[in-house]
Amino acid sequence: MTISRREFSKLGALGIAAHTLSSVPVLGQAAPRKIGYCVIGLGRIADHHMRAIAQGTSSKVTALVSGHRDKAERIAAQYGVPTSSIYNYENMDRIRENKEIDAVIVCLPNSMHAEYTIRSAKAGKHVLCEKPMSVTVSEAEQMIAACKAANVKLLIAYRLHYEPTNRKAIKMIRDGVIGKVEVIDSANGFNIAPGEWRSDRKLAGGGPLMDVGIYSLNATRYLTGEEPVQFTAIATTPDQDGRFKGVEENLAWTMRFPSGALASCSTTYGGSMGSYYKVFGSKGWLEVGSFNYEGLRLQASYRTAPGVPPTKIDEANTEKDPMHFVRQVDHFSRCILENRTPDTPGEEGLTDMRHIESIYKAAGLTLG
Repeated sequence: MTISRREFSKLGALGIAAHTLSSVPVLGQAAPRKIGYCVIGLGRIADHHMRAIAQGTSSKVTALVSGHRDKAERIAAQYGVPTSSIYNYENMDRIRENKEIDAVIVCLPNSMHAEYTIRSAKAGKHVLCEKPMSVTVSEAEQMIAACKAANVKLLIAYRLHYEPTNRKAIKMIRDGVIGKVEVIDSANGFNIAPGEWRSDRKLAGGGPLMDVGIYSLNATRYLTGEEPVQFTAIATTPDQDGRFKGVEENLAWTMRFPSGALASCSTTYGGSMGSYYKVFGSKGWLEVGSFNYEGLRLQASYRTAPGVPPTKIDEANTEKDPMHFVRQVDHFSRCILENRTPDTPGEEGLTDMRHIESIYKAAGLTLG
């Protein structure tokens, strides 16, 4: 699939400024009808999505796909899903026949995103796919093409685009509150347990950059409203303890943006790094602590005029998990009902995959 540079830019990071700040629905406002979702894969991330659907007003869980029938039946009973709407990975194409399913949520390991997005699109269902979108750029392009050919919508689950603290940070930067963006510092990582699929290259496609580092990458794009044009990177795996099956343990990278802004990011599977981004501007700075599901905090300090004492902000977001997911699924349901393009469409995921490929190349690694 090919798209023009104009289309790519419009649907990429610059689209965040135009759409993300205005189109998220007001919570508690009921949709005309509830969109039915089939959840594919019933692991930890699926639990966040299903609890969000139950807590929101726009959606309902109407089907499940799992390789474990007993587990699926327990969850089906919890969410009122009939056992006739439980599928496995071999027969899931039969979701085409189920009129109670409007859309799917793909909650599978990264290497399976492309296959099940494409199969769902061919079954005529809209797709909400977890990030990273895929494990190669080619797969991301195929996913977009399949959804367009089937005339279904595709949203990549960048939940922070719909979250109030991050949206306020974007608005402050767009409004020039901290002046011209000069430097961004960001980190996200954790000490991964043995046996996690996320550290297996066959399933994950890469190491912590694909899992948690992508939050830093995506944040630099929505904060600047620009696409990076130059990359440097270094990867290491100091702990030869069997946890890392063909993937890097640590990765640090820098990016230069067309405006001259620089970003320095790091991610790890080997230590308790925490997560944050801090944006340094010509008039001050702002920081959002945590990419987590709750406990986000916005701090800022900036001068409105030379010689004037700095204005300071320190605001905590008290929303609890799964509110990020509630906002995201309500947005997608409304896009389906109102025939609108999601704020984080497939092109947003494709853009990140292209940048991840560039980062890995700079580090001497191969994506996928």
